[in-house]
Amino acid sequence: MPALQITLLVLRCKELEASKRFYELLGFRFVKEQHGDGPIHYASQDAGMVFELYPLREGESVDNARLGFRVPNLEQIVPHLETLKRHTIAEGVVHIVQDPDGRKIELMEQTT
Repeated sequence: MPALQITLLVLRCKELEASKRFYELLGFRFVKEQHGDGPIHYASQDAGMVFELYPLREGESVDNARLGFRVPNLEQIVPHLETLKRHTIAEGVVHIVQDPDGRKIELMEQTT
C-alpha cells in the first residue's frame, strides 16, 4: 500500500443533476445520500475512493473542492495543524484541517 492515499474528493456543482450525468458518462455510479440535515448529494466509490457531488450553496465558489488523504504518522502531523473538526468513523479517527487556501482536508491514519 502506498505511503499516501487519496480517499475523498468532493466537488460543489452548479447543476447537480447535469454533473451527475457527466460523471456517469465517465463510468461512475452514484447513490443518493444525505447526512443528517445536510444537503442531498451523490456519492460514488468506483475509483477506490469516495467521490461526492454536492449542490453549490448560495455564495459558494465552484472551486471549493474538498479532499481526503490517508497519511502515515497522522498523530505526528496533527500537532502542526489546526484541526477544525475531529470525528470517529468505522475506519478510524478523521481530522478535518484547512490548507493555506482555505480548502477543507480530511486526514486519516494510513493503516497496513
